[in-house]
Amino acid sequence: MSEHTTAQAVTTDGAVRRAVRGTALPVVVWATTRALLMLCVFKVLVVPGADVTVDVSGIYHGWYEVLRTGTFPLSDVTWQYPPGAALAILSPALLPFLGYAPAFFVLTLVADAVVLGLLLYTAGRPGRRPAGVWVWVGGLPLLGPTAYSRYDLMVTAVAVAALLAGARRPRTMGALAAFGALLKVWPALLLAGVRRGRTARRSWSAFTATAAGLLLLAGTAVPGAFAFLTFQRERGTEVESLGGLVFQVARQFGWQGQVLLTYGSVEFVGPYVHAVSAVALGLTAAAFGWLLLWRLRAREYAPATPCDAAFTAVLLFTTTSRVISPQYLVWLVGLGAVCLVFRTSAMAVPVLLVVGATAVTFLEFPLGFDHVVAGDAVGLVLMFVRNGLLVVASLSAARALWRHTVPRHGRTAAADGAAAGPGGTTQPEAASAAGAAGDTDAGHEPLSPAAP
Repeated sequence: MSEHTTAQAVTTDGAVRRAVRGTALPVVVWATTRALLMLCVFKVLVVPGADVTVDVSGIYHGWYEVLRTGTFPLSDVTWQYPPGAALAILSPALLPFLGYAPAFFVLTLVADAVVLGLLLYTAGRPGRRPAGVWVWVGGLPLLGPTAYSRYDLMVTAVAVAALLAGARRPRTMGALAAFGALLKVWPALLLAGVRRGRTARRSWSAFTATAAGLLLLAGTAVPGAFAFLTFQRERGTEVESLGGLVFQVARQFGWQGQVLLTYGSVEFVGPYVHAVSAVALGLTAAAFGWLLLWRLRAREYAPATPCDAAFTAVLLFTTTSRVISPQYLVWLVGLGAVCLVFRTSAMAVPVLLVVGATAVTFLEFPLGFDHVVAGDAVGLVLMFVRNGLLVVASLSAARALWRHTVPRHGRTAAADGAAAGPGGTTQPEAASAAGAAGDTDAGHEPLSPAAP
């Protein structure tokens, strides 16, 4: 064997060992943390506070029994999900020998493993990095057993698959985003940052065709497929939302209202609630307007841009929502993990803020939820910190996305952003990473403002 061949073999062997080590540690940490989560949902380890698994054993199981009869839960106002959610609720039928709740937890664990596998595979490609893997491995368990006690993790797995497929397979991305939207609406926002032109046409046409087909099937095959629209419209301001902070403070000054369990969540009922809910809807509309303006102005597309835009869109709509349930953080951690797999991502700071908000969310639910409902000093501090982190993350993400994609003063945003902060890269660096990764839709050529 020649010296050159020997050197090549040694280099290859070293690369393989590094790859194995880079995969082994996240897998070990993932297995350890997920074992703890499973012990919690099976109540081998008891987490203080509210029992977060009751939604699975009680509400989900009740919906399951109704869905098995061939109709949606029309008489239950807590059913506020699009028709595809029935698939998640019915999924424990795949493991009938376990019983409903145990089967649900096992399937949630499988969805978690799928996300890990997708991130590990992507992180091993040129132009990628393991940071996103660690966001998922370390960020999700900070939410505690709530992460495994809602079907949001299953939806997040679909969303992660859609975003990671987007660079090479825009039609697959569109179809998966449509399927995710039929599970829980928000994955429709995954297409907010798709590259204009052919990629946008392919992804949006696949989204439209898939969504139309699934809606037609659901609407004709099962009665009550769209009843969720009425139930969702009638919701108020939830105690954990940004708008809820208004009434958390107002209670300290004698606001004459109540906190009631209604429409499946704990909400404020009383004077000015409708006004605050209207303001929240206005903020959501403003966020949509900003996203539309960004899309019209954006010109510089790095490989991470579609993921950064999707993360920013979901973060903005989550923060301004009338309801911020703890499980919503699962979406944000998943999308944040996808962003940070890409070296060109500008979302490092916002993602870290979301991870911090996830940890605080566990403190307020289930640990401190009694304080939040009571509106005492502890509950007030928890909600100000959690929602404050989400607000700062939203503003930071919007600023970073705009700065790295919208030209300024005749220069490209990427050229201006060489020292713009964590995750920022110059235009040549981003183009190099895109070429190394083989992304068919990467690059930085100017785009026509008239393109879809």
